[in-house]
Amino acid sequence: MLVLVAPGQGAQTPGFLTEWLELPGAADRVAAWSDVIGLDLVHYGTKADADAIRDTAVAQPLLVAAGLLSASALGAITDVAPGAVAGHSVGEITAAAFAGVLDDTAALSLVRKRGLAMADAAAITETGMAALLGGDPEVTVAHLEKLGLTPANINGAGQIVAAGTKEQLAALEGDKPEGVRRVVMLQVAGAFHTHHMGPAVDTLAAAAEALTPGDPKVTYVSNKDGEAVASGAEVLQRLVGQVANPVRWDLCMETFKELGVTALLEVCPGGTLTGLAKRALPGVRTLALKTPADLDAARELIAEHAA
Repeated sequence: MLVLVAPGQGAQTPGFLTEWLELPGAADRVAAWSDVIGLDLVHYGTKADADAIRDTAVAQPLLVAAGLLSASALGAITDVAPGAVAGHSVGEITAAAFAGVLDDTAALSLVRKRGLAMADAAAITETGMAALLGGDPEVTVAHLEKLGLTPANINGAGQIVAAGTKEQLAALEGDKPEGVRRVVMLQVAGAFHTHHMGPAVDTLAAAAEALTPGDPKVTYVSNKDGEAVASGAEVLQRLVGQVANPVRWDLCMETFKELGVTALLEVCPGGTLTGLAKRALPGVRTLALKTPADLDAARELIAEHAA
């Protein structure tokens, strides 16, 4: 059984869309999306530097556009025939489009508003995020809470991402939880998936009211609790709430196991989620779409593992 997944913020790198835009019709498609959302995705995906694409308001729509574009290069979702879809953080909007909950235009319009709202919320207080590698999850979570930090992403495979103020993160660097090997500060602009994003929830809820979601056509696995969600309205409701709630990617991977996953394919800019799967899902084939050169291998994986 094949699971199709979409990465979250931080996966983008300068120029990562350049080769994808050389595919037939790709540049025109992305230019049309740019016009719809009022953001030059072609420029940001090809010529912009790392600082420019780190901006939350830019990074989020850029990632969703990349996921949609790379997946479409494989064919329609019926051609890919995944047994389940999921996304990490903003990747959940990409996954919602894969599942037919939102069309491409609605997904990009929603993520544009999400990115702007989260950037505004992040500007209120100087906050950030840090990845903790290794250690016991229960010990780590208790330690983070003692420092006033939120375990914003519980990713499994020995990785938890903490979020909070710059002062709280500085205290963490000097006081690591027992068993944690490294604390890595992430290049993100705020404490996502925490109470600091509360103002963005209201904005996103208002934007969601204008959408008419469809029910998922394939199994949609939610970040909130790793559960499969069968209602498009509930998927949309969860997309709004997850802005200020932790990402439980560990539970998503547990659900993949229960569903009988044999292969995991990560859309562009792939790598992060396949790395987690290699450690947490032994025996599962993994492949990340980084450039169009990966498409043939992806098609072979689909032929072997799709429904």
